Amino acid sequence: MIRCPECSTEIDVDEDEVEEGEILSCPECESELEVSQTHPVHLNLISDDLDEEDDEEEEEAAENGDLLKDDEEDDEEEEDEE
Repeated sequence: MIRCPECSTEIDVDEDEVEEGEILSCPECESELEVSQTHPVHLNLISDDLDEEDDEEEEEAAENGDLLKDDEEDDEEEEDEE
């Protein structure tokens, strides 16, 4: 029996039916797992860190974009006052 590297839940996998590189999902924690070896089956946790970093960068870019818009509006208001 194979265990999830994230939560240690037993995962029922038939080593004759999986292929190297196949993506499985843990039924308990829903982590994505990649089959890195088939005989015996070995699973690697697919890191969500990259997705989280991308999301954070997008949020920062959006915030910075909003700040730029606010600054531009302030500049326009100052010009109008002059």
